[in-house]
Amino acid sequence: MQRYIAFLRAINVGGHNVKMDLLRTHFEALGLANVATFIASGNVIFEAAEDARALETQIERHLRQALGYDVATFIRSAPELAAIAAYRPFPAADLAAEGGTLYVAFLPEAPPEAVQSRLLALRTPTDDFHFHGRELFWLVGTRLSESPLFNGGSVEKTLGMPMTMRNISTVNKIVDKYAAPD
Repeated sequence: MQRYIAFLRAINVGGHNVKMDLLRTHFEALGLANVATFIASGNVIFEAAEDARALETQIERHLRQALGYDVATFIRSAPELAAIAAYRPFPAADLAAEGGTLYVAFLPEAPPEAVQSRLLALRTPTDDFHFHGRELFWLVGTRLSESPLFNGGSVEKTLGMPMTMRNISTVNKIVDKYAAPD
């Protein structure tokens, strides 16, 4: 059995409120083991023998039927998430700058080079981006809600694919609790 972390989109935002005990029940109904949730933003930890891609499809289908709306699902194995948390996409000084926060956007696949170039062209003095595999690292030098690229969904529209984001501190806490290397 492999430990996985599912990052769900559209959980407890935009009027889609789901209690974490109900979310755990939905995952358990799929036969997934040792299901846990971490904060109420759609982070589900579980164990399964199946392939992550197959699980994404299975979970999305089940949640669409159970909740009545699409829930994009992005699964990473515990070692993958530990590597994401350890990755340093920006210089330490940039990460330590006052008001700056690093976000990780989980994507279904690595975007093609042309798409990456289009997004990188949108950089602003307060928004910087870095791609690494299936993740987009977004360094925001202000509150995320104040970024001109956040409101209106410019980033996702440019990518042309769904994503869900987590603050790097949330990613680090999940790694510390569920995915720390032995």
